[in-house]
Amino acid sequence: MTLLEEIPGGSFREASIPVLETKRLILRAPRLEDAKAVAALANDRRIAENTARIPHPYKTADAEGFISGANKNNGEAVFLITARNRVIMGACGVSMSDPSAPELGYWLGVPYWGKGFATESLHAVIDYAFDRFEHTALHAGARVTNPASRRVLEKCGFQWTGVGLYRIASIRSSAPIDRFRLERGIWSAIKGWGGGKVKVKT
Repeated sequence: MTLLEEIPGGSFREASIPVLETKRLILRAPRLEDAKAVAALANDRRIAENTARIPHPYKTADAEGFISGANKNNGEAVFLITARNRVIMGACGVSMSDPSAPELGYWLGVPYWGKGFATESLHAVIDYAFDRFEHTALHAGARVTNPASRRVLEKCGFQWTGVGLYRIASIRSSAPIDRFRLERGIWSAIKGWGGGKVKVKT
């Protein structure tokens, strides 16, 4: 990541993204004052090696670059995952780097692994993405060496579509990635089965 030009005040960026509330979490747009907390949490090789773009070590300047570039493109939605006490736990969102294949991504700080927070936050973002935008499907990926992330995607209704080779910034090399796809119709069925309630604050 590189430090991108800061949007003055960041007010438009944050105003364009609602606050999503789930049973245990609050998802909101990142702010520049979050940079130190984000950097402290993301500066863990176990996180970096399971994401495509997070470098290691991860410095405050990297967090500032991530935050300054977030939510600048139409159809993109980037959220920080926070606890009800406002502690930052990770990040998630939908990227439009390829308009034909909107990509869902997330990372959680290691202390929050294995507690259902990833599934809960992705449910909120998926719901928002399908309700707010005209996407017919969402795409996602997980390293083949990361079965926990694969299980999270499958719990959200994603279906495996194959394996691809992707560049991983932290290892400065490519690695095989399991690819997944979630159809709008499948998500509607999951919601009908009681996939969880998301409260949206604009």
